[in-house]
Amino acid sequence: MSAFGEWTTVEGLPAFEYRAGPRPWDPIIDPPTSRHWVHLGNRRITLVADSDGLTGVWDEHLGCRWIAERTGIARFAELATDSAAVKLFGPTFCRTAVASDSVGIERTVLCPEGAVPWVLIRVDVLNRGAEVVHGALVEEWDVRPRLVDLEFGPTRGDPPPDAPAVALENCGGGRVETTAGLLVVGVGLELAPGERTTAWFRFGLLDGPADPEAVYSTSLAALRERLPSITTPRAPEATAEIAWHVALLTGGACEDGVLGGHTLNQGSAYSFRHGFNGAARDPLQHALPLVHFEPDLALSVLRNTCAWGSPDGDLPYALDGRKQPWTQLFRPSDQNLWALWLAAEYAVVTGDLAAFAEPVPYHPCHAAEAVPLAENLRRQFRFFVDEVGVGEHGHVRILNADWNDLAITESGVDRDLMIERGESVLNSAMAAWVLPVYAGLAERLGDATTAAEARRRAAAFRELVAKEWNGRWFRRAHGPGGKVVGDHDLWLEVQPWAILCGAATADQARALLKTIDETCRAGSPLGARHRWPVPEGAQGQVWFSVNTTLIWAASRYDPGLAWDEWRRMTLHAHTAAYPEVWTGTLSGPDCYLAPDSDRPGETWALPGFGTAMQAWPVANLHSHSQPLLALLRLLGIPRFGERA
Repeated sequence: MSAFGEWTTVEGLPAFEYRAGPRPWDPIIDPPTSRHWVHLGNRRITLVADSDGLTGVWDEHLGCRWIAERTGIARFAELATDSAAVKLFGPTFCRTAVASDSVGIERTVLCPEGAVPWVLIRVDVLNRGAEVVHGALVEEWDVRPRLVDLEFGPTRGDPPPDAPAVALENCGGGRVETTAGLLVVGVGLELAPGERTTAWFRFGLLDGPADPEAVYSTSLAALRERLPSITTPRAPEATAEIAWHVALLTGGACEDGVLGGHTLNQGSAYSFRHGFNGAARDPLQHALPLVHFEPDLALSVLRNTCAWGSPDGDLPYALDGRKQPWTQLFRPSDQNLWALWLAAEYAVVTGDLAAFAEPVPYHPCHAAEAVPLAENLRRQFRFFVDEVGVGEHGHVRILNADWNDLAITESGVDRDLMIERGESVLNSAMAAWVLPVYAGLAERLGDATTAAEARRRAAAFRELVAKEWNGRWFRRAHGPGGKVVGDHDLWLEVQPWAILCGAATADQARALLKTIDETCRAGSPLGARHRWPVPEGAQGQVWFSVNTTLIWAASRYDPGLAWDEWRRMTLHAHTAAYPEVWTGTLSGPDCYLAPDSDRPGETWALPGFGTAMQAWPVANLHSHSQPLLALLRLLGIPRFGERA
């Protein structure tokens, strides 16, 4: 049982009833706090719901921006909802309730379905006493706009340069607005004993009149309709999580007012604490399961992320808090592969080839003409082949990172030499799987030349990866002068891709999975560690992204192990192992610390660099997208010629 409450069903939807008192924890780079929170949203805004009944509203339409933080209170008689004793977190709403002997207040804050830039507030007031009660029901929000832009260390609190007018409205009554300051509206109530009444308010970037009761009912009905109902007999304890993950994953989307389409920022500390959207691979990866649940959104995310790039096919590592390309930190060599993969999966599942003829812009900083999506992807393929290129052994160049941002640092090879001449076996293995899948799409789009080259290069990569088998696992990387990374220690991220791309024989795959089970997975309730043995002085880490491919690869040779690894990925597993840790109860980070750590079940921190996932350890979309993607692969979805 969780120390924080329990799962329930409300409005026909999965929800969590929060009943915990103060439980202090340490964000490492911020002061200790008893605050627990979760992110809910629609296709425009994010509602940050706190355990103390306060909320925040985030809008990434024009950049990483807070509209308001830790605010929103209803007051009536002697009661205020920021002292609420009962709290409920739903998939797109939060609810607080507080009562005295004479009055009860229940307040629900909802993100309406669609690209709606405001929240709807329903306040139900009940006269619990024997006498008439009357007075003003007051709703108040403090508007404090803040731009978050590459903040490492103490937060700055810079206001946006063009803060919009934010409004608070008593639906059918008064309305006030401001660019910064306290907004208060009220409505007079008089209730007979036992009488109940409902008042409606809206807060945010109001965009015309709305019928609040209709918005409320139609939004919840549409939510129930679009969330999937999938049973998992081999993990029945986690069945309810699937709809929850889809809701929180789609709730992270935001209609992009600069590049078009929808951004799907991985969130957590990267966005809400540090102020950037990165890496480019992340929205592409998060959109993969949406191909099967909400394909229109998956396509929109693909188009948006392709629009980050430049006409030569390069994708920047990230966008900063003002949506400008950020290339100063990392120069990864894998990002184009994720775009090609998402595009191919979308085409296979939907059959929608017309989407690839529609124009996609490049980032405005390049002042370049838009090109059809198919051409954008072809240029990305060419950039991967011609600019990323290969090293002296024929493997994909590592540049200054591949998937692992710290691969260069942890390789033990001179940094400058590794950046100049290092090679990534991981990205060769991934390319050996992705390129044939992309080739199938290119062929269907009439580009036989690109398709043939993609297949030829994939075959060459597959053959090279096969040669990296050292008898127990596949090596991780090559440096200049005969330096080999991963010959004496197991780097998990490369192993599943070696199996998936066909570089591993069946016997090697089974032996490798047995080795992973006995080393990386041993004694780790949340899943396999990504290194074995854990480097001296380091903490074992469990990454959603890596373990998704492990589950997928294992499903082909050891389904029992695959399902067990998926169960370890669930919220249920985290609660069972670490019931006192809020992180992992309703949402999580990109990575957990393993039992080897001094903070097992929590997440990483690099205080020397002014950064810590632990400072915002929830609302990372890996914790919602990857369980979904892994489950789809366990179920054999999609079934297409992956090596055709």
